Amino acid sequence: MSEYKSPVYNVKAIPVEKVQANDYNPNVVAPPEMKLLELSIWEDGFTMPCVCYYDETEDKYILVDGFHRYQVLKSSKRVNEREKGLLPVVVIEKDLSNRMASTIRHNRARGTHNIELMCNIVAELDRSGMSDEWIMKHIGMDRDELLRLKQISGLAELFADKSFSVPDDNETFQPPTYY
Repeated sequence: MSEYKSPVYNVKAIPVEKVQANDYNPNVVAPPEMKLLELSIWEDGFTMPCVCYYDETEDKYILVDGFHRYQVLKSSKRVNEREKGLLPVVVIEKDLSNRMASTIRHNRARGTHNIELMCNIVAELDRSGMSDEWIMKHIGMDRDELLRLKQISGLAELFADKSFSVPDDNETFQPPTYY
């Protein structure tokens, strides 16, 4: 029996024309996050390969994970030119049902951003002297979102050294009695 080797140790540069999207991915990315993904790939390069299944009969790589990175390569002229139309890909050998499960695992494993941690990051960038414009551009936020996070972190600082409690559900409000 041979030793297992994770697909990530065999990244291939595949012409984007040989890659196609699957028809079952439920993941959707809003336009602002797509712009941020394009900026991320432009600024940092491809840091993670796409995951594909190779279909020998069609001579195509079918995406399992990485659809939006693939979309950026196809739609961003500057990224496509720099990358010479090549998409970094790793190949997995799984049947369709296991590829579908893999797609969902990849999507769900990414998680979501914790609002408190995002507030801390914004506050730290602000304390470091980064402008609102810099934060919005590099973190991918619009002005309203940045304002909300700054307000939340400001409120947290206001109440940092104060004791505060919410009454138990058992305690009922007794309105004053008027005679």
